[in-house]
Amino acid sequence: MKKRISIIMVLAMLISTLAGCTTSNEIAQGVTDTTVKVGNTAATSGAFAAVGVPFNAGIEAYFKMVNDAGGVDGRKIEFVHYDDEFDPIKATTFTEQLINDDKVFAIVGHFGTPTIGATLDLLKETGIPAVYFAAGIAALYNEDATSIEKGKGLFPVQPIYVTEGRLIVARAIEEHNAKKIGVIYTNDDAGKDLLAGVENQVEKLGADYTVVKEQVNPGATDVSSQALKMKNENVDVIVAASIQATLPTIIKGLIAQGVNKPVFTTYSNADATTIANFQADYANTQNKFPIYSNAWVDLSNQEEVDEFVQGMTNFGKPEYAANAFSMAGWIAGHFFVEGLRRVEGETLNWENYINGMEKEPFKIPMGGTVDFANGKRLGTQSMSLLKVSDDGSAWEVVKPVEDLNVILDRIQ
Repeated sequence: MKKRISIIMVLAMLISTLAGCTTSNEIAQGVTDTTVKVGNTAATSGAFAAVGVPFNAGIEAYFKMVNDAGGVDGRKIEFVHYDDEFDPIKATTFTEQLINDDKVFAIVGHFGTPTIGATLDLLKETGIPAVYFAAGIAALYNEDATSIEKGKGLFPVQPIYVTEGRLIVARAIEEHNAKKIGVIYTNDDAGKDLLAGVENQVEKLGADYTVVKEQVNPGATDVSSQALKMKNENVDVIVAASIQATLPTIIKGLIAQGVNKPVFTTYSNADATTIANFQADYANTQNKFPIYSNAWVDLSNQEEVDEFVQGMTNFGKPEYAANAFSMAGWIAGHFFVEGLRRVEGETLNWENYINGMEKEPFKIPMGGTVDFANGKRLGTQSMSLLKVSDDGSAWEVVKPVEDLNVILDRIQ
């Protein structure tokens, strides 16, 4: 009988280990009295190295700053990284290696749409905490992550395109009393997810609001028919639901068709390089219209910006002290560490860490807030509003960082 009970206990422990589960009194993998090991897989070579290298540099700089100050609860952070070259097959292999061989405590800074899409099921199956995703794909959007199987261990921070689509509708109503909303969207994850967010919010608002949508291919060089449709339908505003490569074509197409309706686009386009590709056309048109974008990082908070710049200079690579991607990595490192601080004095395991992450809202460095309570996995809903200057040369802040729900309360 004793032998049988012993075998049952061993099997139970094995099943628990394979499921990635720990009770509140058991220490998790990757944790010792003096260290906590985390890791990620990101493109640090190839076409996306210009994003992945500074992104990881930001994470590493933040961890070094924390480690040099003594760590958290007596533990220094070890960071393991594999270069997946933006290949989902390599990303899956390396993520499995991080979890099963390196036995990291958490994934920090999960990078890129193909990587995230290929490994989400694996992360959910194991239950390992995954903090910050460098993408805004709809698969991360979850209003009910109330169990490990539903993604309770996943913590997206930067805006998810579905959430941003909802925010764009709220901004369009507040700024221009829009009711008929045109959407020119690219046939890719970003475009379709932004469209889904727009339609989601319009449906919530009721029958007085409508959507007129037109699809284009990513990287399209001619959007004449789509622009003409917006003109003929006499929409109140136009949502350019596309990222960097296609936005300039949309803006030029609207100008060419004489469309002068306000345009709203995603935070992914809120950089000088994107608008430089349509600056001359926009500056010279006599039929000018406002072009808006969101921004989830608030560079007007000088104290927090200075902390980032000094951190990259003193603990990382100074050449990335003004880099938007290293800023994102810095924020990823911050979120993981703040989660650790919330369980100081407790057993460090996945259950306690996840509960700590859900305990109360987080203040985003150089940004608004994000709240993971009650299974919410929506990314930040707090963003500022930018507008292209009259000469088309720069984005200018026209509204401070505000929460989507605050804006909705004002327009309802």
